[in-house]
Amino acid sequence: MKSLVIPVGILISTISSFGQTSATATVDSRVTVIEPINITKTVDLDFGNVISAYNPGTVVLSPDGSRIANGVQISNTFPGNVSPAEAQVNHGNNKYSITLPDSFSLYSREDPNQTIVIDDFQVSPNTGEIMDILKIGATLNLKANQPAGFYTNTAGFNVTVSYN
Repeated sequence: MKSLVIPVGILISTISSFGQTSATATVDSRVTVIEPINITKTVDLDFGNVISAYNPGTVVLSPDGSRIANGVQISNTFPGNVSPAEAQVNHGNNKYSITLPDSFSLYSREDPNQTIVIDDFQVSPNTGEIMDILKIGATLNLKANQPAGFYTNTAGFNVTVSYN
């Protein structure tokens, strides 16, 4: 009888070892597709009319549209078009970051060798549930005796928004 018990014991241990070498689980899968983030410029950045001086100076245009002159003068009688830049961001109620350049140059239409640098960009978002309005100000840096004329850069500067 011992000879019959041993083969049955070997057969039982062999079957149980095959059952322990693998297992299967079913995994569900999902995705939520969100709208891509979108930004649209609605207003250009415009410092208005500035009066040159013998010394270098700055004009700070804040996101609320107010201007402060340091070392130069601004014309209250003829302010020109003064406006912070404005852009609409559609973000679908998702968090995002804003990237602006460190600086940007404007060139004289009459003499492209004459430049004015803009830097220290400031952003003030008017937040909504799925859309924000960004107001963007900056600092205009004039050289001493900055030649009069119209300064611009038709290439524009980039305002980049990215989901976090």
